[in-house]
Amino acid sequence: MTKNGIVLSVIAVLLAAIYVYAFTDWFRSETIQIIPTIRPGRVSAVPRDPDQAAVYPVSFAFSGKYKLSTVKVLAADDLATNKHPTPLWHLISDSNSVPVKSIVYGYPVKGMKPAVARMQPEPLLPDVDYVLQIEAGAIKAQTNFHTAKATVPGK
Repeated sequence: MTKNGIVLSVIAVLLAAIYVYAFTDWFRSETIQIIPTIRPGRVSAVPRDPDQAAVYPVSFAFSGKYKLSTVKVLAADDLATNKHPTPLWHLISDSNSVPVKSIVYGYPVKGMKPAVARMQPEPLLPDVDYVLQIEAGAIKAQTNFHTAKATVPGK
């Protein structure tokens, strides 16, 4: 092979390697995109004290269906200041969770149970920042979300 042929072959291999790295998913780990949504129209069903302000329910949509192994909601301030913050809502998969595309804060998820037996989700407070952390096997993801005070008609 001539010198020119070797140079062109090396350039072709380099371009192919750059293409595979930049435009395919062969070398990328899988990620979960989480979209938090506040659902106005009704008050959250999570039990709260009568003197606490009500918030709208918060739902989380995922980029695909995932068998979740852990769901955890933490206050963002606690997460920033504490090494081991107490979760407001913590679910774990007991054996084999059902693939889900979305969840709602405080509602049961099929195939999952509270990490602490009989633990109920804490009510969310209005205008507070929170963090949702999820795991689906080896994939981990998290997102921040903010709650809104619910306006209750007639009050």
